[in-house]
Amino acid sequence: MKKLTYLIMLMLGLLAVTFSCRQKVSVDSDEQKIPVYLDESKPIEQRVEDALSRMTLEEKVKMCHAQSKFSSAGVPRLGIPDNWMTDGPHGIRPEVLWDEWDQAGWTNDSCIAFPALTCLAATWNPDMAALYGKSIGEEARYRNKNVLLGPGVNIYRTPLNGRNFEYLGEDPYLASRMVVPYIRGVQQNGVATCVKHFALNNQEKFRHTVNVEVDDRALYEIYLPAFKAAVQEGKTWAIMGSYNRYKEQWCCHNQYLLNDILRKEWNFDGVVVSDWGGVNNTEQAIYNGLDMEFGSWTDGLNEGASDAYNNYYLAAPFLNLLKSGKVKEEELDKKVRNILRLVFRTNMNTKRPWGSFGTEEHALAGRKIAQEGIVLLQNRNDLLPIDFTKIKKIAVIGENAVKVMTVGGGSSSLKAKYEISPLEGIKKYVGNKAEVVYARGYVNDKLRKKDNIKQDGVEINDVIDTRPTREITAEAVKAAQNADMVIFIGGLNKYDFQDCEGNDRKELGLPYGQDQLIGELAKTNKNMVVVLISGNATAMPWVNDVPAIVQTWYNGTEAGNALASVLTGEVNPSGKLPFTFPVKLEDNGAFALGEYPGNSLNVKYNEGIFVGYRWTDKQKIKPLFAFGHGLSYTTFTYGKASIDKKQMVGNETLTITIPVKNTGIREGAEVVQLYLSDVESSLPRPVKELKGFEKIFLKPGEEKNVTFTINTDMLKYFDDKQHQWVAEPGDFKALIGSSSDDIRSTTDFSLR
Repeated sequence: MKKLTYLIMLMLGLLAVTFSCRQKVSVDSDEQKIPVYLDESKPIEQRVEDALSRMTLEEKVKMCHAQSKFSSAGVPRLGIPDNWMTDGPHGIRPEVLWDEWDQAGWTNDSCIAFPALTCLAATWNPDMAALYGKSIGEEARYRNKNVLLGPGVNIYRTPLNGRNFEYLGEDPYLASRMVVPYIRGVQQNGVATCVKHFALNNQEKFRHTVNVEVDDRALYEIYLPAFKAAVQEGKTWAIMGSYNRYKEQWCCHNQYLLNDILRKEWNFDGVVVSDWGGVNNTEQAIYNGLDMEFGSWTDGLNEGASDAYNNYYLAAPFLNLLKSGKVKEEELDKKVRNILRLVFRTNMNTKRPWGSFGTEEHALAGRKIAQEGIVLLQNRNDLLPIDFTKIKKIAVIGENAVKVMTVGGGSSSLKAKYEISPLEGIKKYVGNKAEVVYARGYVNDKLRKKDNIKQDGVEINDVIDTRPTREITAEAVKAAQNADMVIFIGGLNKYDFQDCEGNDRKELGLPYGQDQLIGELAKTNKNMVVVLISGNATAMPWVNDVPAIVQTWYNGTEAGNALASVLTGEVNPSGKLPFTFPVKLEDNGAFALGEYPGNSLNVKYNEGIFVGYRWTDKQKIKPLFAFGHGLSYTTFTYGKASIDKKQMVGNETLTITIPVKNTGIREGAEVVQLYLSDVESSLPRPVKELKGFEKIFLKPGEEKNVTFTINTDMLKYFDDKQHQWVAEPGDFKALIGSSSDDIRSTTDFSLR
């Protein structure tokens, strides 16, 4: 019965969309012409006001809250279609029942799973972000979704955050530069991005209750820049609030974040959407910047009420306050204007393309992004790429070699059209050049069904292995003894308390006894490659015992092919880490200062602006692997940086140029990174901050000049006393290198 109801409502929704797309043939009965709100030649603000004037109070209120798990009401009477949201940002979520999280059982909603956003950030290539956005936008458009719930740009503050895999790393500049082309790529399809989670949602533990205490410098310098870039440069059409609190107000209806910063300072003209169940108070939801409320049950958190959506904070309670006169209709109109603007930009834009879904083109785009994002962390003795003149038998060991990774992790879970496992990819790329054997090595401790996903009518479960641990370990060691090379494929997975929404990790080490197993295997076979699949940094107590380490990610549909192409050398690795790998948790600022995770009510960001490499630089801590680190199968030589002038005055700019040459025998790509350092300032500043990067592709022997332009804005810090950005005159250094701890050339300049 639930499925039948869902199908009926879906058909009605599709009819409404069809009707709206044909409104140009209808006429206004009074003036015998196209109504202004349907005339796409008219300015959008004029259309919004015309539509608003035709709506009843009840119709307006209905637009402000959900009517199903992922839709909100349009105005059928006026041909204004419903809004249909879909979870992202790594693929288009399968259809669910109208009022439940269970899948609807469609047979044509299997998507292409794209790499997780940590992989995208690791490409350090805005062109890959544009390709990503275009591709996933086409998938969303084809499925008739007009809002994609992503991308996420929350800053990587701690390596234990369960949702770090969904975000773009620890650095605000890197995240800003990568999010803008993603947004533009999606929205060119007439699909809105809904950038999330605004703001300070940097941990899953206590996420529904915790109040974040952070100084204004850290807020503006670290946690807001990517959101600001998304609004002012990317022109995102939607923003999603976060569950946590800031200044004792819930972030989904927060005066400071939504009204003062988002609307007034940044001039955001899009729609603010709540996270699902993130609304907690009707009055605050009315006045503190929220436009659309989504959730699970009555108030998004409690179960069991009938007609649940009508009881949402912005539903019947809102309507009653309006009818009683306690709330002025202008408060409602503010919200509906933003929602109508969204509708006119998306599903009432008759010129938007049709999109495409589940295509080979999209799968190959995902593979390309994955290939550029895989990071070669260590490669002693040039063990990689695999030398098939020496390697005739390869032992692939580890559960993650065969484990489905497109499912799980919370709201980013997908129903992928297919997923190539690492073992499948390795066998395909190795072909008949070597024998490939497999051993499980370790087993996760949670057998679970894959979110009701079925293949050929059979529910997908984890691969079951009930043998004793000692037997599984012995099998792996024996396989390693008899092989010329071991490729261990481990890391994390998308279960609860790992890389998963809802909870944070409990430790930095690898789960399921992997650290001990890697140690045993390393003693058995010196030709060992450790491949880690994760969205977070992990400890590596065995780092000195294995020659080669590869960091890969949740890379989606083409994950196995992407990994194998790098291991075998068909693709030269060019990814760089988007966050710091600490040796131990205490090397992270949030842990060193004792304020993670706080308690259920409060957490203090005592480290302030010193997040990630800013903290390790300040404390002179050597990381396990530094921010921006990543090796290649070729070598790059940096020349001496030259600067066109040594002094900037006022708003002048200066240019720094550095030659970079491929001195190896393979074609490859290098990410040239620019960091700036304020030699002496009145306020504490980081030792250096990323302010530019460029990924260049060079053939063997080829040399290119990389040029960076420095302007005054790049020298500013946020003065919380004046509440403004300040560029303080004085001496600066420009540091250019291959990572944050591998600076190749430095030059001085001053601001006067």
